[in-house]
Amino acid sequence: MRIESIRLKNFRAFQDVHLKDLPGFAVFVGANGTGKSTLFSVFGFLRDAMTTNVTSALGRLGGSRGFREVRSRGCNGPIEIELKFHADLGRGRTNLVTYKLVVDELEGRPVVEQELLQYRRGSSGRPWKFLDFRRGQGEAVTNELADVEDERDLVREHQALKGADLLAIKGLAQFEKFPATVALGNLVENWHLSDFHVNRARPEQEVGYAEHLSREGDNLALVIEYLQKQQPKVLERILARLGQRVPGITTVKSKVTEEGRVLLQFRDGAFEDPFLARYVSDGTIKMLAYLVLLHDPKPHPLLCVEEPENQLYPSLLTNLAEEFREYSVRGGQVFVSTHSPDFLNAAELAEVFWLVKKGGYTSVIRAAEDKQLARYVADGDKLGYLWKQGLFEGADPQ
Repeated sequence: MRIESIRLKNFRAFQDVHLKDLPGFAVFVGANGTGKSTLFSVFGFLRDAMTTNVTSALGRLGGSRGFREVRSRGCNGPIEIELKFHADLGRGRTNLVTYKLVVDELEGRPVVEQELLQYRRGSSGRPWKFLDFRRGQGEAVTNELADVEDERDLVREHQALKGADLLAIKGLAQFEKFPATVALGNLVENWHLSDFHVNRARPEQEVGYAEHLSREGDNLALVIEYLQKQQPKVLERILARLGQRVPGITTVKSKVTEEGRVLLQFRDGAFEDPFLARYVSDGTIKMLAYLVLLHDPKPHPLLCVEEPENQLYPSLLTNLAEEFREYSVRGGQVFVSTHSPDFLNAAELAEVFWLVKKGGYTSVIRAAEDKQLARYVADGDKLGYLWKQGLFEGADPQ
């Protein structure tokens, strides 16, 4: 699955923004406060809304003010989020699915004003609506998998939700007869928003089980243990990459202590005895964590990573960007925000977007659409250097 476009209306700094033709690997730059973190928070909001409800998701994002804090300041309309994504719905080809969520306030409480999912069954014509809900009431098509050639032959079943702030996809994504909703549910449930903290990854962990790196990376030792036992070839590949990035590191192993704790042991080829994670540099820990994330045997459909350059030497950033791009080629889309010209130097023109805030609201500019930048890049200039020279108008690299 790939997200093709994102449209936001009245979502914090994004009063009306439409990001189109999103690549597999996208890099977002901009001055502090322009909305890079806000853009990624859209995905967290949708997952929270699907897991619980819109009221809780707004509260987590906007605190006690909820809806009014998340809605763009000075605006009175509803919050709108629209995603277009490609998904394989089982007919031998992918479909472009549109999901639209409109959230408003009624008598001081958030409500789902509209939740719509639609896509074209053929190669042309207007999209058919397969899910359409408003304020807890709506319809879902029950013969979506049938060979229907006329929209009038779709069978629509009325459903009533328990609350006007619930998403219909929360329940329908559990049933195979709603393939587009299942695809959306899988996308939302499995995208990964990385907020890695080195200090959370260092301590010994209680014995447990983890196949995938957590958002903050606090289960790194458990994932290494899983790979060591269940996916040794994957771990071997990770350690080979780590050795190329961090000279001297030859082995990383997990060890379970008598007290039932799992710790990480690193070995430097120049020394006989291993040493523990608490004595390893921040950059080594972070590079290991990113490699574990990027070589996951079951990759996430979308990774969102903020400022991966922190704790890493500038010379490692080119390699890291290449790792992100390789991940996207394997099928997992990657969105990265950065303040590092060195990281941006490794990006291609079609992969870069920059955020500019004017009049209190943010707009997003695609680097490939700037003719001057395109000419410089065609002549061999690198985007990071051009950014430092001020050629990304309104996007301060500090």
